[in-house]
Amino acid sequence: MSPYALKLAIRHLLSHPGQTALLMAGVALGVSVFIFMSALIGGLATLLTLRTVGSIPHVVLERPDRDPAILSPGASARVVLQKDLSRRDQIAIWQPVLPIIEGTPGVTAISPQIRGSAFVERGQAVAPVGVIGVMPGKLSAIADIDAAIVDGSGSLPADGILIGSVLARDLGLRVGQVVRLSSDRARARSFRIGGIFTLGIASADRQAIYMNFTTARALFDLSTGISRIEIKVEPAIGAPGVAERLRRSTGLKATAWTEDNKQLFEGLDAQARTGTIIKVFSLVTIIVGIASAMLLSIVRRQSEIGIMRAMGASKGLVISIYVLEGSLIGLIGAIVGAAAAWLVLLPLPPVSQVSSGDLPIDRQQGDFLLAITLTTIAAMLASILPARRAARIDPVEAIGA
Repeated sequence: MSPYALKLAIRHLLSHPGQTALLMAGVALGVSVFIFMSALIGGLATLLTLRTVGSIPHVVLERPDRDPAILSPGASARVVLQKDLSRRDQIAIWQPVLPIIEGTPGVTAISPQIRGSAFVERGQAVAPVGVIGVMPGKLSAIADIDAAIVDGSGSLPADGILIGSVLARDLGLRVGQVVRLSSDRARARSFRIGGIFTLGIASADRQAIYMNFTTARALFDLSTGISRIEIKVEPAIGAPGVAERLRRSTGLKATAWTEDNKQLFEGLDAQARTGTIIKVFSLVTIIVGIASAMLLSIVRRQSEIGIMRAMGASKGLVISIYVLEGSLIGLIGAIVGAAAAWLVLLPLPPVSQVSSGDLPIDRQQGDFLLAITLTTIAAMLASILPARRAARIDPVEAIGA
């Protein structure tokens, strides 16, 4: 495309400033909707991930199932497999596995744990709980328990425990009181409540109790092994891939959070597809608007186009002029729309700081550059058909009209 075609395209646009400004405003509005929907859909996905996946392990490593092999029976035989419940589910040799996990790409935190069921007793009140024994410095490796403490502290001495706020309310417990824990291994011991936490997860706030790793080992009669290894990965959506790599490298059973939360994963996927559809409609609107305006412009300028063709302007030059007009409208309108969207989204807080009830809009996921690029390409494509129609105008008929 020659500089002469660009000069004529700019002159055409400036000859009708009102129409040009209106077209660019329409493009800018479509781009703003595109960016806003990208930021909103991305922010919603991030918020849901933070609120649901943020406090749970992304990958869990456990002892692999060791069920007996089934012999091939006859056609008329029926086989019943009885699961062996006499053995404890534990990872007996776990220390050598930790360097392998830490060296796996995507892993950001690990927490070896001892878990078991128990009953907490306070006077005549008894409630079933799940006990989690964590290593020193690993209390907040998975769920941020330190930040969730609403009373007391997050320290875990040998005789101290942390309990959920719902459990504390149900049993009328306060920091400093002593309760008795009886494990499923017929071992019992008294503990002092050192802190009360609120994670916002009903099951954790009602039934979870955190304690010292060594104390949990004695309470559940585990001499050397551990129950599981919980892992955090970044990004959380990459958990299935990390789980597969850890399954091959460690030989342990690896379960990603997506396997236990398929409905949430499917909801996030459907939400992303909805956002894509809305953005496509925004681009279609831009294409239709520019194509319609260009066709009207050609009808109004038939005589001018006829004079150009009579003076020797080629069909290629005419096509270049109108394609450049459409491209300039798309590019300038897209830049204006992206700048306006940036200014509107600039004061909004990060998704992690969004208050309850507010829209979780993530400016970083606004796809500004993508919006400008796609809009410019769409505007150029929208102007091709009107430009070809302009090139087919007969000079004699146009001048005579």
